[in-house]
Amino acid sequence: MLEKNQNVPAAGDAGWHSLFRGDNAIHSLVLCGGVALHALNVYIVTTTMPSIVRDIGGLDYYAWSTTLFVAGSILGAALSGRLLGRMGAGVAYAAGALVFGVGTLLCASAPDMPTLLAGRAVQGFGGGLLYALAYGVIRMVFPAALWSRAIGLISATWGAATLVGPAVGGVFAEFGIWRAAFWSLLPFTVLLAALALSTLPRTRSEPREPLPLKQLVLLLGIVLTLSVASARPTAGEQAAGVGAALVLFAGLIAIERRSIAKLLPRDALRPSSLLAALYATIALAMIGMQPEIFVPYFLQELHGRSPLAAGYIAALMALGWTAGSMTSAHWQGSRARKTIVAGPFFGLAGLLTIAVLMPLTTADFAAIALPLSLGIAAVGFGIGIAWPHIVTAVYAGAPAGEEEKASASITTVQLFAASLGAALAGMVANLAGIDEGTPEGTAAAANWLFWLFALAPALGIICARGAGRSAALAKEHTDRP
Repeated sequence: MLEKNQNVPAAGDAGWHSLFRGDNAIHSLVLCGGVALHALNVYIVTTTMPSIVRDIGGLDYYAWSTTLFVAGSILGAALSGRLLGRMGAGVAYAAGALVFGVGTLLCASAPDMPTLLAGRAVQGFGGGLLYALAYGVIRMVFPAALWSRAIGLISATWGAATLVGPAVGGVFAEFGIWRAAFWSLLPFTVLLAALALSTLPRTRSEPREPLPLKQLVLLLGIVLTLSVASARPTAGEQAAGVGAALVLFAGLIAIERRSIAKLLPRDALRPSSLLAALYATIALAMIGMQPEIFVPYFLQELHGRSPLAAGYIAALMALGWTAGSMTSAHWQGSRARKTIVAGPFFGLAGLLTIAVLMPLTTADFAAIALPLSLGIAAVGFGIGIAWPHIVTAVYAGAPAGEEEKASASITTVQLFAASLGAALAGMVANLAGIDEGTPEGTAAAANWLFWLFALAPALGIICARGAGRSAALAKEHTDRP
């Protein structure tokens, strides 16, 4: 049984202020705290990675820092529903925070890139738990009338992290003490664990089906195969890695279809279903966003920006996500459904703008700074404006009895797509010549990356239209007497 929040407003009184009254305020603080910890780490690392590779080496494995972090997050997200049931929200949240802290210690003390990558994987597992648990706990502690606003609040937390994270990472990087950026996260990790234990519900429930171990192994196998392939020196080896990943993906689909222990809710793999269209839209949006991991590097190496400035410009993508979510979170009905279709158009326009401007090394940066920044922000805005309504549509479209699985699967799909996109971004960048360390190779990598990844939102437009039509039909069916 899910523990219901008794201190909630009626459906007609579900304004933003309702999230900050009584028990809702405490729950909002804890949920946003977990997301903030995860998000701050993302932007601190994005900003400090150029300094890290200059200090301990490992440029060929630049994208692995993100790939392994997200791979760990996938595992954490996939296990979050089971952890929530067995331990209750408070203990599960505290466990996620402590695991994240262990990974942060590894990163802070890393003498070389392999140790740093191990720490990032552990960090990812803890962060994935915290991020996925937020979506699961929203359903437990808030009424349905507040779900989209609570999701918007989580997006606002990401936006705040875009302001603080690059500043923390950039300042430490410019003073040559990037390790201190990791140490600075540890006090907040301990505080979050204590707050979660004392404030979140502890209601437990036994899982109704076995753990989908085969699917989890294949998911991680796909991500790691692509990560290994992205760092190989020849196009043939990289193509072989992509082929192996496709074989693993086909196996994943086959096992998921016939297995009793499922990773996704029923009908999620049926092409005509609402859930399939929503998950595809999420996946393509996240893949299209992944060239972001190279934006600070391109801005520093091609345009001479400082680590702090480059970090803030790159963070405009996440800030755009926040702006989009806060803009649309209170929309309802057909207006809300239209955001699912509109989102990929913003993403496509943004990536095409970056593709044109980022490689222009001969241009005066002052002349291209504004349109380039708008393009970066547009990618995030497109995802953000649709996000609250994609998530609530997944909640509403979940089969009876699989609501927790549907909540956890949002993050599983999101993070798997992000990890896949990060690995592919690393592969494209290396093939284009970024590992040569020359301005020409770096400019070529910027050129190829953004033009190719613009295909993701282009395909996302098709999937989003299918999701919008399915959501409208489902609403019509629900409204019939």
